[in-house]
Amino acid sequence: MTAQFVADVGGTNIRLAQVVNGQITQVKKYLCNDYATIADAIRAYTQSFSALKFTAGCIAIACPVDKDLIKMTNHNWQFSKSALKAELALDCLEVINDYTAIAMSLPVLTDEQKVQIGGGQVQAGQNIAVFGPGTGLGVGHLTAIESGWQCLDGEGGHVDFAPIDELDLVIWRFLNKKYQHASAEEVLSGRGLVQVYQALAEHAGQAATLSEPADITHKALSGECPLCLATLQQFCRIMGSFGGNLALNLATFGGVYIAGGIVPRFVEFLRDSEFRQRFEAKGRFKDYVAAIPTFVITEPDHGLIGTAAYLTQHFKG
Repeated sequence: MTAQFVADVGGTNIRLAQVVNGQITQVKKYLCNDYATIADAIRAYTQSFSALKFTAGCIAIACPVDKDLIKMTNHNWQFSKSALKAELALDCLEVINDYTAIAMSLPVLTDEQKVQIGGGQVQAGQNIAVFGPGTGLGVGHLTAIESGWQCLDGEGGHVDFAPIDELDLVIWRFLNKKYQHASAEEVLSGRGLVQVYQALAEHAGQAATLSEPADITHKALSGECPLCLATLQQFCRIMGSFGGNLALNLATFGGVYIAGGIVPRFVEFLRDSEFRQRFEAKGRFKDYVAAIPTFVITEPDHGLIGTAAYLTQHFKG
């Protein structure tokens, strides 16, 4: 019996699954460091299903994928797409960027795999945006095409940080002094959260004693640190402004989604924050943006789900 696999590859782990009727099943996780090559890791998975012959696969990976030679940014694996396809005896092998996978998951996520923040309603077949504060700031857009969906690539996380209020200006000045430039990623990421904390501490004449985003988030949510609370509140405001800009860029009436490993840890805090007010604060276009819904992705396997959606759309074997 033939089968298809998908892989979601990060610097630490590789997650693999089978694709059956467009759905993922048999999800397994392996440590990248346990295998000399990506082929070894994939074979560890496929050979555990001895009754199946894997004929197609799709790999989502956090690095550039436009050339045949793939070199991981945060791990020592590298491989040729054509050579890997031959080595694994596949009829089809697709290699896509991790944010393409995340974007492709959005149209197929269920209500149980996401949480809506604020108003608005999804309009079927309309453009979609996603951004994800994590190690960096990933950004993607989806647009409908005749055969399904097309992901629009770009480097939206590196656009200029656009201050809206006085505290934003405090953060902008801090970053501009430090880097001679203030990008959105230097605010909306793990290190960005720390830098917001440092900027507000300096402005208040306080010592910035914390250096880990998880510690800042924890102390904000527990209420034990007013500076951490102010940091997380401002982080949410800035996310709202940034998300609203993405909505305007491509008329994303299919929704704006938040991915990444940071925000799912404080969904209720986000819901109670000024995120949505800042999302809609677009002057004459307030009513326009207010109709666009915003969501936090809570499904941990959305990368694999999107990789499966991409493979299903592109491989008809």
